[in-house]
Amino acid sequence: MSSSKIAAFPPHSTLIIPGFQGSGPGHWQSWLERQLPDARRVSGIDWGAPVLANWVDSIRLAIQYAPKPVWLVAHSFGCLAAVTAGNALTSRVAGALLVAPGDPDRFSARGLRESETSGDSIESDLPRDLLGFPSLIVASGDDPWMRPARVAYWADRWGSTVVNAGKVGHLNEASGFGPWPEGLALLKSFQESQSRGLGAPVHIQPAAASRGGAGLEPRRTA
Repeated sequence: MSSSKIAAFPPHSTLIIPGFQGSGPGHWQSWLERQLPDARRVSGIDWGAPVLANWVDSIRLAIQYAPKPVWLVAHSFGCLAAVTAGNALTSRVAGALLVAPGDPDRFSARGLRESETSGDSIESDLPRDLLGFPSLIVASGDDPWMRPARVAYWADRWGSTVVNAGKVGHLNEASGFGPWPEGLALLKSFQESQSRGLGAPVHIQPAAASRGGAGLEPRRTA
């Protein structure tokens, strides 16, 4: 790879991976990026075209050219791309915070499915076994993009710990998640627990989400 291409990946140890349609300036991911000097948003992605293979290629490049193993902080469809890319480079991934994953049944190899018969789901393209890095899923009880039962299914497959955020929609800007200090605290707690070899955090202080009133209650899936 040319030096100019490598220069496109500034030093980072936290990789922000938005979902379908990206994360605007008021989204919690944009806020988080401003709080973490070492955070960089993955580039080279058409946010309006949720094509798994294309997103995975861009994420893999960003992981490969980071100076050290990275923390993946993903939202929605970005969670699916993050685990797929990261699982091919497990030694380069320290862990993943997966917020409100999108259901793979909503997407096909060509992008968003218009109906249940519009194309094959990308489910078979995702990791089907335990991920090669620790992962923490933050899920909403009324997320229109993935039902709780499906969250539990994928968490069990991947060996993820699930944090119940309450009924707070898709945990995006539209559902009130702009500045999200509880999310930042959760990420830091997760990182600290891994550095101490304790696995995923299981003693997080419940805190009100930005939308108001929803506690973060971690639970294990097994």
